[in-house]
Amino acid sequence: MHPDRIVSVIDIGSNSIKSLVATRDGAGGVAALQSHALDARISAGIGGSRPQLSEAGMARGLAAIEELLRDAAPFKPGRTVLVATSAVRDAANGAEFRRRVQARTGHEIRILTGDAEARLIGRGLISDAELIGLSDFYVFDLGGGSLECLAFRARALEQSLSLRLGCVRLTEQCVDDPSAPLGAAGLIRIEEACRGALASSGFRFDLPAGAEAVFAGGTMTTARAILAARDGRAMADFPSRIAVGALRALRDEVAALSLEQRRQVPGLPPARADVFPAALTTVLAIADCGGFAAFHHSLRNLRYGLADEALPR
Repeated sequence: MHPDRIVSVIDIGSNSIKSLVATRDGAGGVAALQSHALDARISAGIGGSRPQLSEAGMARGLAAIEELLRDAAPFKPGRTVLVATSAVRDAANGAEFRRRVQARTGHEIRILTGDAEARLIGRGLISDAELIGLSDFYVFDLGGGSLECLAFRARALEQSLSLRLGCVRLTEQCVDDPSAPLGAAGLIRIEEACRGALASSGFRFDLPAGAEAVFAGGTMTTARAILAARDGRAMADFPSRIAVGALRALRDEVAALSLEQRRQVPGLPPARADVFPAALTTVLAIADCGGFAAFHHSLRNLRYGLADEALPR
């Protein structure tokens, strides 16, 4: 395959840093050749009034980027795209992190605005074959630093916005002790923050009755993996449509556990155990605001949109 037909994408997120090596399939869509994700948590401290990337966080991020670039090298991609979202976008020293990455790797990081991130997530999601039957639908993608909200009418993007409601940010702002069970006070603070931000954002839940909701990002991936493990299945073999009732029961269960107990839950990555209760609470707040009974889970989010943008037709 000619290198010009291969792209390598690295998404530097708040919680994890993810890569996708992709090409065009026979129908002109995006076909994954390789996909990896590494937990780096560069966003620690993002909940403060003046977000700052720590030295340890930047070191973890740089190491993860270098590892993912090495993994992609055997495919000889004709183009390599590095993007960063909320953690680097909002950090006072984000420019310093970008400088270090370029000095070590030779690659420049493109900082995505919240609007650009939301649009690219939508571009990736509409390529998901499992969602091909959806016409009017909402899309939500929860990261460590932000929540992207989109609405599609007749498969055309009608609304997109980015809210500062990431699970790392909310945990730092609303949870007194992430190592302890999440009590009622913490739950209420997270729910109120989510509902207040959605209400003041101008995002409209006004698609025709019966419009479905799609959720992308690590929170829903983790929830599906936990539910699949309990059913003795791999995540890929577990239904991608997940009932809100199942998510609420899971949230209530993990919120009652200490951090060490959460780290023992099969399917829950230990690095996400501290923010997972806040993440699920955010998902449930969205379900309540939109009146959703279930979410479709999709893995085709930002990276696929970026690949679609970068690959020649």
